[in-house]
Amino acid sequence: MTITLTQQESENLFFDALCNGLSELRYYNLYLNFDDEEYKSSKEKLKASNQNLCYEDVLMQMLRDGYKLEIIDYNGDESHYITLDLVHERVAKTPTRHLMDAINESGDAIIADCILQTVIYEEVIYG
Repeated sequence: MTITLTQQESENLFFDALCNGLSELRYYNLYLNFDDEEYKSSKEKLKASNQNLCYEDVLMQMLRDGYKLEIIDYNGDESHYITLDLVHERVAKTPTRHLMDAINESGDAIIADCILQTVIYEEVIYG
């Protein structure tokens, strides 16, 4: 089965995954890294639009601003980069049962973790 998502749907699901699963990555020895100045710039842009901000809002704005989020993988001693294009391309590749749970808003940290791994690796590796 193939599920087709709009860019906005992919971004919404990825945002939810960041909110619900970003902290789980540390269990796999994966860590988020980004340029502090890029973060500050994106945060200021959001502040200008009078939004109540959370950390994940700024991360999404960074992607929309064309910046990359780096995932440092200490297991393989390598880095992976998340871009907005990868979010648009890969969220829909999340295993169907997990993606449907996210779409139906019955997701949890496990579902979020699967979405994040799919965007990072193009598949679920851990768990």
